[in-house]
Amino acid sequence: MASVKQNIVSALCKHLSVDPNSFASDLGSDLKSLCTSILKSSENGDAHFSNSELTKWIGFAESFLENSDARFKALTDLNEELITKSVVLGNGLKPSPADVIVFSTVHSSVIGLSSSDRAKLPHLFRWVDYIQNKEEFGGLYEKILLEKVQFVPPVLKPVKKVEDSNAKKTVQEANAKKTVQEANAKNTAQEAKGASSSETDSKGKKSADTNYVFYAVQLLKSMLVEQKKKVEESQAKSEKKKPLEKVADNKEEELSVSLLKIQIGQIRKAWKHPSADSLLVEEIDVGEAKCRQVVSGLAKFCTPEELTNRRVVLITNVKPGKLRDVMSEGLVLCASNKDHTVVEPLLAPDGAKLGEYVTFSGHDGKPEEVLNPKKKQLDKITPHLFSDDKGVATFKGVPFMTSSGPCTSSIPNATIK
Repeated sequence: MASVKQNIVSALCKHLSVDPNSFASDLGSDLKSLCTSILKSSENGDAHFSNSELTKWIGFAESFLENSDARFKALTDLNEELITKSVVLGNGLKPSPADVIVFSTVHSSVIGLSSSDRAKLPHLFRWVDYIQNKEEFGGLYEKILLEKVQFVPPVLKPVKKVEDSNAKKTVQEANAKKTVQEANAKNTAQEAKGASSSETDSKGKKSADTNYVFYAVQLLKSMLVEQKKKVEESQAKSEKKKPLEKVADNKEEELSVSLLKIQIGQIRKAWKHPSADSLLVEEIDVGEAKCRQVVSGLAKFCTPEELTNRRVVLITNVKPGKLRDVMSEGLVLCASNKDHTVVEPLLAPDGAKLGEYVTFSGHDGKPEEVLNPKKKQLDKITPHLFSDDKGVATFKGVPFMTSSGPCTSSIPNATIK
């Protein structure tokens, strides 16, 4: 802990352009006193010291160093704090003294995390990468290497249909005009030649040439009408694609886990279903005025005594209905191994409150009041529910989170439904 404190002092002094040797004799003091002394001696010392948010982050650093058993929980809270922030303190992109203090505090804990734990803290690692590349720590900290997904811009195919049709239209118009000009020229030549002929022959030739011009004009009009029709059809096809894109967006919305109301409950009482050997009936307290009655297919895997007083995770916005003449008002989420020989309800973390909603980072949509069975929303969502290799319950790899940590299962790599 002493070395971490010394690194915090060195990093903060470097950030504030303060001589770290002035505080070498104070390293035995608590972290808050050390940081306060450094901040007061900086150029804008009073402004730094009067910032209550900065004081809050110094307190976070102190608590992090003192409570080694709760450090991953603290990192999870920091990850949540950084969902909408680029830096921990300030409205812009410039790292603050708070960023330097917090980074220096968590660095040694963050650098040793496994790939699966890093995947649970995407916003924290985005911030870590930004601070370590933005701040010059002078070799105090080993750089944390991250696997970054390279952005490959999509290749856009040029739309040539309208341009091609316009070019074709121009060629057709030019050809038609040329035909009219040739007809007019021929008509003029025939008139000059027929001056010495009889009046009747002249009228006959003029009539033939006039018909030829009339035909050319009609041909030009026909070409223009046909071309206009093709352009209108092309525009109509483009407009038809828009509602299809909206349908696709709606379908993706239906697949979001945010449609579900997932809450923490406690089984107060459990008993065998009166007319189905494979079913159990439970009374579950979710913090409401009255316990919910839920029917579950757990009789082959758990006894009523094993379930009594157990904390569980359940979906509370399924449509109530009877299962073998017994009303069920929820769905207890259970983990199952590959061959379905072991099944158990998900485990809610100690300290999670009854009725507390389970959240998923990045999925903040509004849940349905009651799920519509006709839309088969559960059928589309449950294939994406599973426990990871450490038994943490997830939706598409995002943990089931509560105020006391993630929901889990003793069965790793299990399906959840």
